[in-house]
Amino acid sequence: MRSANGLVIAAPRSGSGKTLVTLGLLAALRRRGLDVAPAKTGPDYIDAAILTRVAGTPAINLDPWAMSPMSLRHSAYVHGANRDLLLVEGVMGLFDSAADGRGSTADLAAALKLPVILVVDADKQGQSIAAVVHGFASFRQDMEIAGVILNRVATTRQERLLLDSLTPLGIPVLGALPRRESLVVPERHLGLVLPGEVATFDTTIAAAAEAVETYIDLNRLLALSAPLAVASESQPGRLPPLGQRISIARDDAFSFTYQHLIADWQQAGAVISHFSPLADEAPEMNSDAVLLPGGYPELHGSRLSAAARFHAGLHAARDRGALIYGECGGYMVLGEELIDASGASHRMASLLPIRTDISRPKRTLGYRRLSHHSPLPWPRDLLGHEFHYSAGNSGDPLFTATDAIGTSLPPMGAIVGRVMGSYAHVIDAA
Repeated sequence: MRSANGLVIAAPRSGSGKTLVTLGLLAALRRRGLDVAPAKTGPDYIDAAILTRVAGTPAINLDPWAMSPMSLRHSAYVHGANRDLLLVEGVMGLFDSAADGRGSTADLAAALKLPVILVVDADKQGQSIAAVVHGFASFRQDMEIAGVILNRVATTRQERLLLDSLTPLGIPVLGALPRRESLVVPERHLGLVLPGEVATFDTTIAAAAEAVETYIDLNRLLALSAPLAVASESQPGRLPPLGQRISIARDDAFSFTYQHLIADWQQAGAVISHFSPLADEAPEMNSDAVLLPGGYPELHGSRLSAAARFHAGLHAARDRGALIYGECGGYMVLGEELIDASGASHRMASLLPIRTDISRPKRTLGYRRLSHHSPLPWPRDLLGHEFHYSAGNSGDPLFTATDAIGTSLPPMGAIVGRVMGSYAHVIDAA
């Protein structure tokens, strides 16, 4: 396979505009006819879905906390193979990480040996911007800030002042985006709304693409990219397939899957099929494993409750001995009852003895170290991420768990025979 070049888009802090710049770059480069492979640093499946929509091709998650350097390099290489560019959006600030000090965007850039383009919010900034960029460029020696993009520049006078201040650093300034109301990514309620649900999303992306084409030197940016390290095409995934024939729920209620896992399973010879519970479809009759990913079942409680063929198909899969596994939203649907934000109760599949409630939302967020003794065909020790607003009781737990720094957490999930699930999104083996 031909290896692509790659770049990482990062920022000193959240809110600097790296998402807007990444989306604008994807759209502008796509207009040029380039085949750009998008990726997101960390476990955020929502940002990955947004990148997918703008790039017109699936984005993957590259998680330097939960994935080994070898897994990162392999996933990046395979994802970028025979493409023109791998473009990776960072997470939070460049050096921000989990509580144990691991998993930053800088860690990913170092593991992949890719240059970083630093997006700096220039609002109300003067000459001090040079100290900010110098500090970020010199903080770690195992990664390189290859260029800077200024965002929210108010006037041409301010732009000149900023450029004059940054010139002595010798780091190319690739452009300066003006401060405009149209150059703001639409807010997503609780961070949980996908781009198709935001009416102004396409308008915003079009404006971002126009701004990138007008104010950023794309040729110079592409020239700063570096080749991805060659990795073996045949490296086995560290999480084996759930079965030989895996039926995966996929629709607006079940939209959160990690693409690197699907790719690994297919490479291992698993046959993947999809079905839509919202369309009252059942899993494939010959499937020996069923996966209900995370998503938004709480927004579709009535339809899921009334989906008789879907429920019957899950029970039939259970009765023929298929492994049934649910993550987060999928875990909720495997339970007996789901209470939505309005307090309405909806009957679910009743395969696990749990009831979940989102009527009093409380956010639970963080990396998890997980251990299990179950029919899951995975190593005993796993790494994952938890992000949900609902709460639920638990039967016999599926996982014992700690947070990123090893603090013990209550047991997670439930298991009955070969039906199991939890709120955790599993990313890789520990």
